[in-house]
Amino acid sequence: MKQDSKIEPAPPTSSASAGRRKRLFTLLAAVIVVIAVLWLLYWLLIGSRSVSTDDAYVQADTAQVTALVAGPVVADPTSETQFVHKGDVVAVIDPADYRLAEARAEAQLGQAERKVQGYYANEDLAAAQSQARIADLNRAQAQLVSARSDLVRAEAEYARRKNLAGSGAVSADEMNEVQNRRQTAQAAVTAAEASLGQARANVSAAGAQRQAAGVLVQGADLKTNPEVAAARAQLNQAQLDLQRTVVRAPVDGIIAKKAIEIGQRVPAGAELMTVVPIQTAYVDANFKEVQLRKVGIGSPVVLTSDLYGNRVKFHGRVVGVAGGSGSAFALIPAQNATGNWIKVVQRVPVRIALDPKELAKHPLRVGLSMKAEVEVR
Repeated sequence: MKQDSKIEPAPPTSSASAGRRKRLFTLLAAVIVVIAVLWLLYWLLIGSRSVSTDDAYVQADTAQVTALVAGPVVADPTSETQFVHKGDVVAVIDPADYRLAEARAEAQLGQAERKVQGYYANEDLAAAQSQARIADLNRAQAQLVSARSDLVRAEAEYARRKNLAGSGAVSADEMNEVQNRRQTAQAAVTAAEASLGQARANVSAAGAQRQAAGVLVQGADLKTNPEVAAARAQLNQAQLDLQRTVVRAPVDGIIAKKAIEIGQRVPAGAELMTVVPIQTAYVDANFKEVQLRKVGIGSPVVLTSDLYGNRVKFHGRVVGVAGGSGSAFALIPAQNATGNWIKVVQRVPVRIALDPKELAKHPLRVGLSMKAEVEVR
């Protein structure tokens, strides 16, 4: 018996599958186009107007506290992480030796002042002696004039008596007496001339002594005399060293890297601690060189910190761009003059100043990571 064969339904045609694939590709192309348009719009409206980096870190101009004098530490009133104000005492060095040095300098200053006062007294004495020697010179000159007058008178009398002696009018005794007076007058003139020479020498010596005494006090009073000024400078240095035994904070900030303990002897110049002024912190953002084309001084910056997250926005401005890339100032700079060279995009540090009010409301710490976005419109 012959069986009737069933007719199976025909499978979907290849044209239907092709149409479905076409619609999927069309939809995919439309999605890609939409994404491209959206990305283009974002780039034109937002992306092209800013550059960003997460290679940014908080920095601050830290202040090193150093010992300016040597000695053992006798007081240490601060601790690590403590906030201090400018002028607060952070350490005290034993002042005993420096007090003795101050007392010694004060004594030396007193000695110098008395010594210089002696110079002024000697100058006055030399001036008086010079005047006395001038008076002696004037007296010697007068005595010489008188002696010469007596000699002239004695010679005139001797000449008269000599003329009369030939006629017998003058006795021999009278003639001898006149001759003696003449010789005495000559001796008086010689003595007066010697006294005048001695007086002139005394005047010269007194003048030299007065000049020597005057040199020690010339052009200065007691306070400005070089010896007194030198002694006073030593006293000022001793007082300054005594003041420096009390070490004070140079700026407001947080104590860090403290390296002293009570009883420790520190040399002059030793670093005691560091004060970090977090209230004046800034950000160093390392942008790629291809991002710096439109970044300039004063460009506004929006920053976020990993500490506070995206809920806190910091606002700042670019205040400077480094003079070279980070690799150029590295301890061991890269040497590109080699056979196998691969170009690497360099980064350049950009200094960003933060808003002080925002910084006071949300304090940052040195070394924290930041994300910076600079508007370059």
